[in-house]
Amino acid sequence: MQGRIWLIAGPTASGKSALALKLAAETGAEIVGADSMQLYADLRLLTARPSEAEERQAPHHLFGTVDAACGWSTGRWLRAALEALEAIAARGRPAVVVGGTGLYFRALTQGLAEIPPIPPETRREAEAGFEHMGEAAFRTRLAEADPAAVARIAPGDRQRLVRAWEVFAATGEPLSDWQRTGEPPLPREAWAAVALEPPREILYARCDARLEIMVRQGALDEVAALMARKLDPTLPAMKAVGVREFAACLRGEVSLAEALDAAQRETRRYAKRQLTWMRGQMADWPRATAAEAAGQWEEARAALRLP
Repeated sequence: MQGRIWLIAGPTASGKSALALKLAAETGAEIVGADSMQLYADLRLLTARPSEAEERQAPHHLFGTVDAACGWSTGRWLRAALEALEAIAARGRPAVVVGGTGLYFRALTQGLAEIPPIPPETRREAEAGFEHMGEAAFRTRLAEADPAAVARIAPGDRQRLVRAWEVFAATGEPLSDWQRTGEPPLPREAWAAVALEPPREILYARCDARLEIMVRQGALDEVAALMARKLDPTLPAMKAVGVREFAACLRGEVSLAEALDAAQRETRRYAKRQLTWMRGQMADWPRATAAEAAGQWEEARAALRLP
């Protein structure tokens, strides 16, 4: 694959999208999304997907292109991302891959093996096992088969815990071993990267303020429309931060203030998990630690080796 590829990672509300747009404006690049929730068309506001006006400033790929009824895996995103990058390179343009899903970046730069399809009954058994055992006992069982997975999967991440167990149950091989066997899709010389890591207290304040703005702009309407579809609650889009909290408000179980407070708390926890991933899995990536856009741009220019 030819062409210059820049990777921008960071937690929610860190300024990734603004930096990607600035980079695209300066270089003529096209933008590829690396966010497991911004993929879905149903939740533009709640997932902080670029606005229509922002999307008009530069070509965007893998933003809002998947229906919430579909559940994309990391492997499926990787295939779509590589197709987009190939097409961008064929047009003679650079690419910016931006998002907060660390596993997507790891798949892109380190590889992700093609895991055989998991039988539906195995998947159901894994889900039922988690429900029956609870997270602590489920982790203990998984640790015997795949200790590396247990070590890297954050507390409360039911989806990845169940995924790790179902892969082992179906194949007899730990998910961690499957992931280590993949070849890096992008050669190391093809990309440069930067991870945004603004001061945590500023990041958390931005998370809180942005959710308040989302509510004023109609985030509850998005959640109501999603609820009306009566989708499987285990689908990835149904697990987006804020869906569960605002759905409880719409059902009359909590007040809007209580739902907002809960969603803000979960968003801060999510940002913390993203930072933890970056520090563990992207330790060798250059950092941009400024809080404001101008400072981030200057740090990113140096990290990405821009003129």
